[in-house]
Amino acid sequence: MLMQVNCSNCHAPLQLPPAANSICCVLCQAITLIADPRSLPLPLPSFSHQQQPLPSPYNHAPPGPPPQAHGRKRAVICGVSYKNTQYELNGCINDANCMKFLLVNRFMFPESSIIMLTEEETDPYKRPTKRNIRMALRWLVQGCQPGDSLVFHYSGHGSQQKDDNGDEVDGYDETLCPLDFESQGMIVDDEINATIVRPLPCGVKLHAIIDACHSGTVLDLPYLCKMDRKGRYVWEDHRPRSGMRKGTNGGEVISFSGCADDQTSADTSALSKITSTGAMTYSFIQAIEYGHATTYGNMLNAMRSNIRHVDEGGFVTSLLTMLLTGGSLGGRSRQEPQLTATEPFDVYNKPFSL
Repeated sequence: MLMQVNCSNCHAPLQLPPAANSICCVLCQAITLIADPRSLPLPLPSFSHQQQPLPSPYNHAPPGPPPQAHGRKRAVICGVSYKNTQYELNGCINDANCMKFLLVNRFMFPESSIIMLTEEETDPYKRPTKRNIRMALRWLVQGCQPGDSLVFHYSGHGSQQKDDNGDEVDGYDETLCPLDFESQGMIVDDEINATIVRPLPCGVKLHAIIDACHSGTVLDLPYLCKMDRKGRYVWEDHRPRSGMRKGTNGGEVISFSGCADDQTSADTSALSKITSTGAMTYSFIQAIEYGHATTYGNMLNAMRSNIRHVDEGGFVTSLLTMLLTGGSLGGRSRQEPQLTATEPFDVYNKPFSL
């Protein structure tokens, strides 16, 4: 098993190859020296490391133009169905296809500036493996310019694991589960924050739409909008007590997620009545199509109301979470979409836009 250390510069978790005495951070390129690797603890693997920079995911892409490197609108869309495994989900690829259609036709994202990672892709670099998701996220923010609008959409399993660096209020890191998570490990919120949040420069806007269990704070953003059923809200300060920086380099990040950190998200046909979708993705798109996406507050209220009034049938439990964390499904609460951000704002006055 690989051993985990923190980068000496940006503090991102890194996995140390056996017997190695140094490691290069893939995020900030700093070299961390290891005095005696045998003395390090052996926690649950978080993510792998390579000494050399990873190649572009388009070195072996099918014929056709690659996504524009500096487009004003750019998106990464991941739909992970875990086909033919015990973790299989039915609606995630539908979610990905619907999200792409929405971005292209409603928000004018060029198709050439969207990376799709699903199991339907024939190119091995376009499948939602851990390596490919990590490369796509680095591409998403690479070279972004003021005025750019970026989107990261993920539909698949999410989970939690014990926080080992003291930056979580509840003591747990949130994770995303790529297609090969059983062999390669999950993608931890610390890495997601370090990859697509912290580097974001002034004038760049990033929206994340995360349809997964335990996804409330999966981008590790500093502020969480706590809203009751009457629409009243306050912003909770989730900045780490350690003082670790979780904000951007001047840019703006806003995340919609499927549920709170202690809740599960549904993969169901109860909403569309036609085919399986993620409840959160369907509600997000429906709020836009029905004209409820005038402000972020109206958007969040519409999504929650749609899920709240759906029939009781069709909601699934998180078998994956039980297996990975030893948790219990007793007392499980209905999912409520969450809103987090790098800075608090008036949710009923700030217009929603992608």
